[in-house]
Amino acid sequence: MQGYSNLRAMRALITASLQSITKSPSAIVFSIAFPLIFILVFGFLGGSKSFSIKVATAPGTDTNNALYAALRQVPALKWDNSNDTNLNHKLKEGSIAATLGVQVNRDSAGPAYTVLLHTATSQKDKLPQLQSIINSVIQSMDPEIQKRASAIADVEVTESTVREFKTIDFILPGQLGFSLLAGSVFGTAFVFFNMRQTLVLKRFFATPVRKETIVISEGISRMIFQLLGAIIIISVGHYAFDYTLVNGVLTFVQLIVLSALAILVFMGFGFIVSGLAKSESTIPPFANMITLPQFLLAGTFFSIDNFPKWLQPFCRALPLSFLNDAMRKVAFEGAGFWDVRIDILVLLGWGVLLYIIAGRVFRWE
Repeated sequence: MQGYSNLRAMRALITASLQSITKSPSAIVFSIAFPLIFILVFGFLGGSKSFSIKVATAPGTDTNNALYAALRQVPALKWDNSNDTNLNHKLKEGSIAATLGVQVNRDSAGPAYTVLLHTATSQKDKLPQLQSIINSVIQSMDPEIQKRASAIADVEVTESTVREFKTIDFILPGQLGFSLLAGSVFGTAFVFFNMRQTLVLKRFFATPVRKETIVISEGISRMIFQLLGAIIIISVGHYAFDYTLVNGVLTFVQLIVLSALAILVFMGFGFIVSGLAKSESTIPPFANMITLPQFLLAGTFFSIDNFPKWLQPFCRALPLSFLNDAMRKVAFEGAGFWDVRIDILVLLGWGVLLYIIAGRVFRWE
C-alpha cells in the first residue's frame, strides 16, 4: 500500500481552494473587477489638466525681494512648501511643473531681476501659461513698462528631458496594492472562519494532513489567484493606457515579485481577523477597519503630501504606503529591489508583527 503523502494532499487542497476562489463573486470583484473599474475611469480622465500650476522655489533664490513676494501671492501658482531638496525627482514624477528662482541683479545698467525657470518636457504644455503669469506680475509692478517688461526682469527657461508621468502611472500601483490587500484580508478571513465553523478543519485533524500543509495550501492557492489578477491589471494598464514599465519584461517581473511579497504580508491581517471574528457577520467590520484607512490614506488615489502634515506620518507608516511607493519607483524610475530595500524591509517587518499577533489569536476550532 502506497504511503500517505502530504505533498499530494497539498496539491489536492490547492486545486480545491482555487476552484472555490474562482467561483466566489466577491473574490473576482475585490481582486480584479473593482481595481479595473478605477483604472479605466482614471485612465480615461488622465488627460485632464488643472488650472493651477504647482511650482517649487529653486535653490539659491533670493526670497526677500519684491518680485518673489509678488509671485508668491499669485492664486494660480500653487507653491510646494515641503522643503524637499530632491526637486528633480518631483519634476520627473510631475508633482511640480517647474522650479522658479528669482535673483536680484546688482548691475544698475541691466534688469533688476533674473527669473530662472526650470521645467521638464512632460510639463511643457504649462510653460506658456507660467511665463504669462510671470510677465503679468512683472508688468503689475510698473504699469508704464507694458512693452518693455525686460527692464525689470529677464526670464530664463531651461528644460529637462524626462518621461511623462501620467495619471495611470500613479493610480495603477495604488489600485493593484489595494486589490492585493482586500483580497488577502477578506479572502483569508472568510475561508478559515468558514472552514472552522463547518468543522472542515476538525475533519482534517482526523487525517494525516499536517496543520502547516493546510495553511500553506490555502496561501499558495490565494497567491496564484491574486497574482493572476495582478497580471491582468498590469497588462490592461500597460496596453490600454500606456502604463509605464520602464524596463519592460524585467519591470513586470519585479512588480509580480513585489505583489507576491505583499500577499504574503497582507494575509497576516486575514488570519488575525479570522481569529478575532465571533461570527461571519463580524468579519466585514473587522476587515474594513484594516482595509479602508489604507485605501484612503496610503496614497492610492493621490499623494500623501496632500494630507495635513500632522496626518502624514501615520499615512506613511501604513504597509500599503510602502508597497505603493516601491511599485511606483520600480515601474516608472526603473529602481531595483536594492533601491527600494527600505520599503521591502518595512513590509517584512509588518509581516513579522502580523504573524506574531496571528499566532496568538488564530483558532483552529
